[in-house]
Amino acid sequence: MIQIIAGLKGSGKTKRLIDMTNRTAHESDHDVLFLDDDNRYMFDVDHKVRFINAGEYHVHTAEMFLGFISGMLSQNFDVGTIFIDAFVKLCKTNLNEAGWLFEAMEELSRKHNVNFVLSVSADPETLPDFMKALII
Repeated sequence: MIQIIAGLKGSGKTKRLIDMTNRTAHESDHDVLFLDDDNRYMFDVDHKVRFINAGEYHVHTAEMFLGFISGMLSQNFDVGTIFIDAFVKLCKTNLNEAGWLFEAMEELSRKHNVNFVLSVSADPETLPDFMKALII
């Protein structure tokens, strides 16, 4: 399952994502990952969560982003939820052209029983239709 927290800059997306991350870490029997583009929120995320600064791994395209996520899932079969802050900055793609990426992530979600929760810095009304259905 893919869920999206969408809103303009300063609307509280990251705080909501961190709160969801920490709650999930306490309630889940599975591993929880938090991806960000820097270390800014490292100490806000519960110590049970694997915090990953994806900015350190030279992810420059949406294809590389998908490979990065796939690699994490191939290394750890116990991942239950991946929270991704600054999704647009990390995947470096035009959201209107990202349908293939969401299809691939949905396939990973089904095959590996993992949930994705993304923060997307954009007006929810301007998101492509395939993304609007995923907004929480």
